[in-house]
Amino acid sequence: MNKGRLEAFSDGVIAIIITIMVLQLAVPKEPTLAALVPMVPIFLGYLLSFVYVAIYWNNHHHLLTVCGNASGGVLWANMHLLFWMSLIPFVTAWMGNNPSAPIPTALYGVILLLTAVAYEILQIRIVAVHPDKSRIRSALGRDFKGRFSPVFYFAAIVLAFVSPVISHVLYAAVALLWIVPDRRLEQLYQKDAS
Repeated sequence: MNKGRLEAFSDGVIAIIITIMVLQLAVPKEPTLAALVPMVPIFLGYLLSFVYVAIYWNNHHHLLTVCGNASGGVLWANMHLLFWMSLIPFVTAWMGNNPSAPIPTALYGVILLLTAVAYEILQIRIVAVHPDKSRIRSALGRDFKGRFSPVFYFAAIVLAFVSPVISHVLYAAVALLWIVPDRRLEQLYQKDAS
């Protein structure tokens, strides 16, 4: 299958995920700044999740740039990734409405962890069908951020039962770590283009 359809479908799903998240922001009934104060945790949760979805969209774009054709395995791995991403609006709303509760905070981390695992599986499937496996594997092999992110997610999940605030800080730290897009595949693609 041509990867263009895969990209278009994925872009559409990701756009819907962002739309669902923003629609969960309730408009205050009062036209005052004081009415916005109770919404601060909800907005911060939305902001964090928006950044995560944007990071995945960015890196997904770079990953699919090197994907020649989408095999059945790539299609299913991509659907697996989109499934976990589609749960981000739910856990975002739950954590935002209960910022000091350990279970919503931990579940947010579980979804982030499973999304990261799904992204890793997608990378593996794309490498498996790429004609130049060794070059792609070499570019993906130097993945400091990809190796440490699950460790931070797991720590944040556990620490949610000690202090949800610590978990929130860890989630934000991982997002900051990824705010600069993963350039490994972009550099590889640019070398091929020149």
